Amino acid sequence: MTPVLWQRIEGGLVLAAALPLAGATQPGWPLWLWPIALLAPDLSMLGYLAGPRIGAAVYNAFHLYACGLILALLGLLSGQPAWIAAGAIWLAHIGGDRALGYGLKSATGFRDTHLGRIGNDAD
Repeated sequence: MTPVLWQRIEGGLVLAAALPLAGATQPGWPLWLWPIALLAPDLSMLGYLAGPRIGAAVYNAFHLYACGLILALLGLLSGQPAWIAAGAIWLAHIGGDRALGYGLKSATGFRDTHLGRIGNDAD
C-alpha cells in the first residue's frame, strides 16, 4: 500500500473514532448544529480570498489534527464536555477530509494537496 492510501485509511479511522466521542460528550446539542459544526473548519477556505499562499496557510492551520486534539484535551482538563465534543467534531472533519483525499494544501493552488491533486483534472 502507498503512503497516501495509509493516510486515507488513517483519516477514516479518526473519523470513525471521533464521531462517537463527540456524540458521547456533547451536552444535548440539537441535530441542526451537527452539520454546521462538522463543516465549520471549511470556513478557513475564506483565506483564499487573500491569495493561494495565505489561503493555503490559513486552510492548513485549521486542518491539522492537533487543533481538534488540543481543543478536546483542554475540554478534558477543564471539565468542559462541549469543548471535548467540539474538538472531536473538528477531528472527525479532518479525518473525513483525509479519507476522501482532501489533504493539506500547497501554496501553488487549492487543488494541490499533500495527498495529490483533487478535482476533475486530477491525475
